[in-house]
Amino acid sequence: MSMHTYEPQDQDVGWTLFGALLLGFCGAFNVLDGIVALSKSSFYAADAHYVVSDLRTWGWIIIALGALQVVAAFAVASGSEIARWFGIATAALNAIGQLMFAQSYPFWAITVFAMDVLVIYALAAHAGSQLREKL
Repeated sequence: MSMHTYEPQDQDVGWTLFGALLLGFCGAFNVLDGIVALSKSSFYAADAHYVVSDLRTWGWIIIALGALQVVAAFAVASGSEIARWFGIATAALNAIGQLMFAQSYPFWAITVFAMDVLVIYALAAHAGSQLREKL
């Protein structure tokens, strides 16, 4: 039984960059979503009942999550292992936040949730310290 070391493949680099880009897009979408929630609440469903608080509060929460995701996207692109885990954590937090925000605009919230799941997969399965020298 021989021990083989893992050599990063080109697809791992591609998945990592895809995860970083998608994390940045999710963050930018969240910032825009939050701004719309704060300024033009008639865009969202009128009679939505949220798990916690109201639309303005969720607007601020979504803006904060978006800002964290944008920062994480730039950090992940640097190849840091800590940034990888930070990106996974922000995507997971945003996925939970989107499910709680789904009452306002369900199709979009589920779409962003799916993007967060893809980010988590890309960063958990294909990113890591072995890619640091290839990025």
